[in-house]
Parts: sequence; C-alpha cells; structure tokens
Amino acid sequence: MSPTKVIPLPVLGRHAVNAYLLLGRHPVIVDAGTPGSARRITEQVAAHGVDPQDVRLIVVTHGHIDHFGSVAELRRLTGAPIAAHAADLGPYRTGRVREPYLPTGPMGRLMARTPKLHEQADPFEPDLVVRGTTGLAGFGVEGRIIPTPGHTAGSVSVLTDDGDLVAGDLIANSFMGLIKGRPANPPFHDDPLANLASLRAMLDLGPVRLHVGHGTPLDPARADRWATAEQRRLERRAARGRLRTRPQDPDEESSRATERAQGASDG
Repeated sequence: MSPTKVIPLPVLGRHAVNAYLLLGRHPVIVDAGTPGSARRITEQVAAHGVDPQDVRLIVVTHGHIDHFGSVAELRRLTGAPIAAHAADLGPYRTGRVREPYLPTGPMGRLMARTPKLHEQADPFEPDLVVRGTTGLAGFGVEGRIIPTPGHTAGSVSVLTDDGDLVAGDLIANSFMGLIKGRPANPPFHDDPLANLASLRAMLDLGPVRLHVGHGTPLDPARADRWATAEQRRLERRAARGRLRTRPQDPDEESSRATERAQGASDG
C-alpha cells in the first residue's frame, strides 16, 4: 500500500479557500475553488512535480461556488473525470448554488453579500455520481469518499487509509482560516445539526488530521471538544426555534435542475 500525501493548494489567500492534491500511486485533486481558479490549481500541481495530465480524478466535496466553481475548466485542463454526490446535482447542472445561503454567524451574514458567491459557474455533469461510500484505490489513492451531509445535502469528505480526512466544509478554522488551529463553523450550513452528526461520525473513525476548505489542518481531539460544545449550543437554538435549516428533497431538486437545463438548451 502506497502512503498518501495530502498537499494543500491555496486558491484564495494563504489558506482562505483550499483545494487539495492527494499523492498516492496516482494523483487525485479534491475541490476546484471559485470560477477562474483552474489554472492556478494546475500550476500548483505542476510545482509539486506532478503533470496535471496525470491526475486520475477530481472530487468535489459539495455544491458551493468556492468548491466547484472551476471544476468544469479543471476537467478540460487535466482530462480527469469528476466525482460528486447525487444530492448536489442541482447546483452542478445549473452552475448556481442553492440560495439563499444560510449563515452560521456574523461572518456568514457578511459573506452572503459578496457578489462572487452568487456568480454562475460553468455547469457540469459528474462522471462518477457518488451515492454512498466510494473507494479510490482504482484512481491511485488508498482511501474512500464518504457522504457527510449537512453543510449541503450532497457534501462528501475523503478519508485516506493513513487517517487524513479531507473534510471540505464539514468544519473550518475561525474567520475563514485567519485563526489557525481553532475549530469553527464555516460561514454557511444548510442543516447545522445534520452537519454536526456527520462530523462526529467522521471523528469516530479516528482520523489523525482534518484538512479543511478554509484554514490549516485541525487536530481531531480539539475538533471533538468543539463539537461537544457546539452540540449544546445548537440544541439550545433549536429549542428556541432559532435554528434555520434548508428543507429539501435532493432527488426533486435534481429533477428540477435537469428540467431547467433542458429548457434553456431547447430555447
């Protein structure tokens, strides 16, 4: 078994938005940043001694514009197929996120006004539609894609056999990575309690590091302590009727997105 190296590929700032390069027997990329980021990602991949044409797979962790915004272009540049979860097919097929964003706090309320988060990305159809745990050995990485719904219905994480969890927006560093090593919510969650359940399920698998979409790696023990306190906070908010969630039927959303896309092409 080849060990897998996890290399951050900063897309915005030093660590404000990250994609990742997984180096096992063959390279795999996780996430693709905002629209217009694909060349920056391939340049960083090349700087690590990897020919972008050798990338075997691009995994998208969820349907937010700062994670799938450049994936269609990244597929064109690398020739690699895209893996993404079925429950976020709506955003992928339209190039638009589900709105409104549901902020987790002041940072989210501020960021929800950012025009870049409301841009349209190039739509795409995943080559590999994820519906359950999906092994990556066939793509050159000893690990698996695991559904972790809550942040969005179709959120996934990647857990390597070495114990590295590439967690997307399951958890973040405080203030979009400005406070390193301090666990926090990302700016938005569609269902905070469901996301927390997914985080706790991943922590129960015993990862050695959490590699996040916003910030530097987090210590699992510290993340677990934060999750315990966050559970209490969210339950209090839910009891007061102050916990916003996005009710949705992912299959219905996907069907509507397909109909909209077909209607646009017919017109």
